[in-house]
Amino acid sequence: MNTNRQGTMPAASASIDLTNRPAQALRGLVRPALVSAVFYLLLTGLAYPLLTTGLAQVMMPGAANGSLIVRNGAAVGSAQLGQDFVQPRYFHPRPSATLGADPSNPSQSIAQAYNAESSGASNLAPTSKALIDLVGTRAAAWRKENGLAAGAPVPVDAVTASASGLDPDISVANALAQAGRVARARGLTEPQVHALVEQHTKPRQLGVLGDPRVNVLELNLALDAQAAPQSAAAQ
Repeated sequence: MNTNRQGTMPAASASIDLTNRPAQALRGLVRPALVSAVFYLLLTGLAYPLLTTGLAQVMMPGAANGSLIVRNGAAVGSAQLGQDFVQPRYFHPRPSATLGADPSNPSQSIAQAYNAESSGASNLAPTSKALIDLVGTRAAAWRKENGLAAGAPVPVDAVTASASGLDPDISVANALAQAGRVARARGLTEPQVHALVEQHTKPRQLGVLGDPRVNVLELNLALDAQAAPQSAAAQ
């Protein structure tokens, strides 16, 4: 009895050649992969940055260019970055906890106030003894430089750094408490200095966020601008 059935065994000549399948599959993937990579490169690396940069320059050019404050044709700082004023005739900013490379040993970091390349806080917990001691030292120094009694209240932003270490603003209470020192150093009356503080007080953002605040750089520039005409009149 013949048990052979047609079609049960493929002929040797009809065998499938699998030797070129991987190479063919790879060649089929290369083109769509390259097209996709070039497309997203142009979209996210060129078109999107150009679009957002252009919109920013049209809608908010000042902020897009760093919120720079210019006097006599030269940039003197940014409204978004604090500066370390220490002279008695200027309002002082809140402390800064930023660090920078030690010039004598670049592998080590040292305290470097308002270093925009190393924004950050001290990361000390509220219960940290180091933070408590540091705040106590700052409070004593702040009372002394402003001619206040040993137990006088101290605004919290006068003795604590911000989360960024670059806060350009101080509270209104902080500014008013410094007004007496600034007035004495500049030969002004306290009401004159208080008026400048009031003129440069900014309200809460959107009317509800944060507290009223004073930009230290802008206030100090206003002090210098007020003193300049007085000096010219005296001459």
